[in-house]
Amino acid sequence: MNIGIIAHNSKKSLIEDFCIAYKGILMKHEVYATGTTGRRIEEVTNLHVHKFLPGSVGGDKQFTEMIERGDMDMVIFFYNPAMINQKEPDVYHIIKTCDQYNIPIATNIATAESLILGLARGDLDWREQLKEDY
Repeated sequence: MNIGIIAHNSKKSLIEDFCIAYKGILMKHEVYATGTTGRRIEEVTNLHVHKFLPGSVGGDKQFTEMIERGDMDMVIFFYNPAMINQKEPDVYHIIKTCDQYNIPIATNIATAESLILGLARGDLDWREQLKEDY
């Protein structure tokens, strides 16, 4: 499965900790991330991460295009709702696109843990069936 990961600057440490904790699950899947987030995940986990441009210079658009093509199976997007910033990836556009294309998305640690553990249990296997139907 293709897992997309984005984190605003104030949440980079949290996403690193999350990826360290769930490295065993993530290593069985393809991980995609915006530039800086992807680099930091690679540095702390030694996982291979497919990196887009940094979110502020178009990486969020590349990320959204992958969702629109049906090539993203799950998204984890840690953002700080108190600090929405023009230079950060567009939270609302990505969430809206995930909802439009039925892509599970987590925007906080509690939901992200539920999704990642569900992925490990096979709860998202329906995504593979959906791809076969197209």
